[in-house]
Amino acid sequence: MSSVAHRFDSSCIAYRTTILTEHITSAASQTSSLASIILPKIDHRNSQKLTYTHNQNFIHYIADGPGPSVHPVAPSTYGLTYLVIAPSDFGRRIPFGYLVEIKKQFLARYNPETTDFTSLPPYGAADFNTTLKQLMVSYGTTQGGKQDAISNVQTDIDNVKGIMTENIERVLERGERIDLLVDKTDRLGVGAHDFRVRSRGLKRQMWWKNVKLMALMVVVVIFLVYLFVGFGKYSREVILSNILFWV
Repeated sequence: MSSVAHRFDSSCIAYRTTILTEHITSAASQTSSLASIILPKIDHRNSQKLTYTHNQNFIHYIADGPGPSVHPVAPSTYGLTYLVIAPSDFGRRIPFGYLVEIKKQFLARYNPETTDFTSLPPYGAADFNTTLKQLMVSYGTTQGGKQDAISNVQTDIDNVKGIMTENIERVLERGERIDLLVDKTDRLGVGAHDFRVRSRGLKRQMWWKNVKLMALMVVVVIFLVYLFVGFGKYSREVILSNILFWV
């Protein structure tokens, strides 16, 4: 049975910088650090919907805060962020439709009137992980889910008009850019290690080949010297015997 090809790499719901629930697909290790870098940059003084670009990925999020919103939110939700990372060729309509849906289901399970999000520890809403995974699969891979996502977008965020898009490099400090390179560096490091191992093996092989060649050359030289010395001794004996014969 073939595995489902996820179009969403990872998704999480966080309060400020505290991730409450998260799902990361097995193929998304290279983007796993993006959420923790983006979350501290999100300003909750106003509600916002924004897309960051990073290489071939889009990081989409909806952040709750005071200010204009299609659906008014309870003050207790100010600080919540709904985030998803997807390939850039997946566009924005479906990811934002997905975000609208996970927000709706999350707040249905965790009633803002009775839930103190500020007191939840990291992964304090981990029982939502399964729902997050199911919605990622449904909205990211099935036709019905994609249609639901588009419907959510058209209803709730006016077909993503007005959603800002920024390059992630513009809002990151130098140290954070270095953090984003960790995954790539690790993968390159593994490749470099393999290359060094192969290089050492090849170098060893070449060294033994050279040793064998030198040994063979020494044997040949010794053999030629032996022949030369032996032939010279034989020639001297023949000449001496001929002289004695004629005398």
